[in-house]
Amino acid sequence: MNRLFPLCALALVSACASETAYIYGTKVEDNQENRRLITACEEYRVAVEQKNTQALMQMASKNYWEDGGTPTGADDYGLDGLRNVLETRFARADGIRYTMKYVEIRHMTANRAAVDVMIDATYSISTAQGPKRLDMRDQNELVLEYDGRRWLFLSGM
Repeated sequence: MNRLFPLCALALVSACASETAYIYGTKVEDNQENRRLITACEEYRVAVEQKNTQALMQMASKNYWEDGGTPTGADDYGLDGLRNVLETRFARADGIRYTMKYVEIRHMTANRAAVDVMIDATYSISTAQGPKRLDMRDQNELVLEYDGRRWLFLSGM
């Protein structure tokens, strides 16, 4: 029995040492790249709340492309379309509260990653009957690429 105790203790310590650490409040593995990705996503989130089209455009990759998911591709757009979508939607919205829960980060290549988020947002829009407060909950995938200096968005904004 005395011989088994040190072996059991060693096994227990080894198991604890290999436990994955997660970024606080998420199920995302805690490492430097994942922290950089979440930082980029948080900068995006704050810019949405501030309706800061200029900041958001600076976060978009020159290869930005949004696929609307329809077979015709009529609703697909790149950088110019992104600017138009942001300006149009921000012109109607006020009092934006935009939160994201980080569900998973998948590193697709050395310089490309997908960040799965749950979005919880509220905002007001002007209607003929006056301001209307709306709630939105959605699941989204943000795809980013590393340009050698920082993570930029390829889609999902």
